[in-house]
Amino acid sequence: MTPTPLTYRDAGVDIDAGNELVERIKPLVKRSFRPEVMGGLGGFGALFDLSNKYKEPVLVSGTDGVGTKLKLAQQLGRHDTIGIDLVAMCVNDVLVQGAEPLFFLDYFATGRLDIDTAAAVVGGIARGCEESGCALIGGETAEMPDMYPPGEYDLAGFCVAAVEKSKLLDGGRTGDGDLLIGIASSGPHSNGYSLIRKIYERAGSPAGHALADGQTLADALMAPTRLYVKPVLELLSAHAEAIHAMAHITGGGLTENIIRVIPDGLGIDVDASSWPLPPVFEWLQREGAVPAEEMWRTFNCGIGFVLAVAPADAAAVEADLARLQLPSWRIGRVTRANGDSRVKIG
Repeated sequence: MTPTPLTYRDAGVDIDAGNELVERIKPLVKRSFRPEVMGGLGGFGALFDLSNKYKEPVLVSGTDGVGTKLKLAQQLGRHDTIGIDLVAMCVNDVLVQGAEPLFFLDYFATGRLDIDTAAAVVGGIARGCEESGCALIGGETAEMPDMYPPGEYDLAGFCVAAVEKSKLLDGGRTGDGDLLIGIASSGPHSNGYSLIRKIYERAGSPAGHALADGQTLADALMAPTRLYVKPVLELLSAHAEAIHAMAHITGGGLTENIIRVIPDGLGIDVDASSWPLPPVFEWLQREGAVPAEEMWRTFNCGIGFVLAVAPADAAAVEADLARLQLPSWRIGRVTRANGDSRVKIG
């Protein structure tokens, strides 16, 4: 008996759907392009022209995902902003060293390609790139039958940034007495979602629950991660000498991220009463009976980005943060380390 002819589509991979997706996202992607981008989508490699832009460029790279916030997005059917989260997790990281994000690549993997869902996700990625001044220069869409349950997908992002060698921020100028200025987050961003989902499910998945600020719980939990790139780069251009270090409050929360940019021999003293705990975190702490120390180590608790600033220049930096419409608070200071204990929050 002659075997029945098989095609790639029979095996679960739809090349035509992939091509249709590319056509759908092309105009979205092109809006993110910068003048340095050479060529368009579809090549084997993406090209970016760095000539005449930097004297001594240092390239800064980063890669990240969005953790299990992805599971909540899929559960709620909200696919249009998770791509912003993906971009933000990468560009906010490289920004810490004073670098300007240049280009971004994404990886989208699923068992069966749903064009509408994928287009919504990539549309969010393109929007995040556009808002960060970062070109979405390429990516990979992988349709892999049997690898993922129906309706599920995974995401990863990759970013390359650049900074003049003389302007690289490595925390080396940070000193005892520097003030820590915390910049507001938009919510939990993309960290702590395994705990968030545990609390949410134990509470009965109350998506429509109204928080004290008027947001529904679902809206607060799915709020896209704040993109700090453009305002912070503007801040750096005006206050390069004043800002000694910066930290993105990501996995590990306040406890583990600020100290990453503080030199040995120094520590941090953070006053947790110096800024208001946003309602979404109040709900999580109450419903999950989460101890304060666990909150600080898991979540950003309303502070998404931190600057270590020379005390004499703090007021000027805060004035510009207000002009840039970034709420901020003096949340603590850099101190001399006390033995092995370098982090104090309370």
